[in-house]
Amino acid sequence: MIEFPGTAIVADFGSGAFSNLISRRTVREIDALVISHMHADHFIDLIPLRYALKYGDERREQKLPLYLPPGGEALLRAMTAAFHPETDADFLGSVFDVRCFDPERGLRIGNVDVRFSPTTHYIPTFAMRFEMDGASVTYSADTAPDERVIALASGTDVFVCEATLAPAAENETPRGHVSAREAAAMAASAGVERLVLSHYPATLDLATMERTARSAFAGSLTIADDGTSLEF
Repeated sequence: MIEFPGTAIVADFGSGAFSNLISRRTVREIDALVISHMHADHFIDLIPLRYALKYGDERREQKLPLYLPPGGEALLRAMTAAFHPETDADFLGSVFDVRCFDPERGLRIGNVDVRFSPTTHYIPTFAMRFEMDGASVTYSADTAPDERVIALASGTDVFVCEATLAPAAENETPRGHVSAREAAAMAASAGVERLVLSHYPATLDLATMERTARSAFAGSLTIADDGTSLEF
């Protein structure tokens, strides 16, 4: 979740995100959700969120804006068609304002500008940069090393970058992810102030991640965990 004065946006919403969100905030505090790509580990908790918005204490007066990547709405509606009771044919539209973003045009959410960049992944995926009054957060989504993502993150205050791979997997092909060292190298190339490593397997050793990242990046470094909160 990225919070600017007056605007709070959630980027991706995979397994566990819903429980983490409601343990710290109410859904009423969220102005929009933006999904980077249609792999289940980046959107699947939209399902429990939908039920909370429909029946729970999280109900809102207005629908929650949900921005999906190109083609994402058709995929999500096809998947959730299995949940449609006869009395609620629009499973998503009853609580979400569902839209597909245009990565070429970007978005304006509240007072926040959102820009996108394609990444190198197994399906179409988009990194995101959230910016307001010169302060910015860039989120890599899923990507192999990619100059387009580096360009999007250039000079950002906080770069949240995936670190899925162990060092031994850096030479595997095809590629759709980075290691901690590669994430750090991207951060260094982008000239970012603070790197936050995320999206890493529980089997990875955190000390090794930090050591290998430090070989490529000298700035502020955080390895994210549930509940990590940073000010920028």
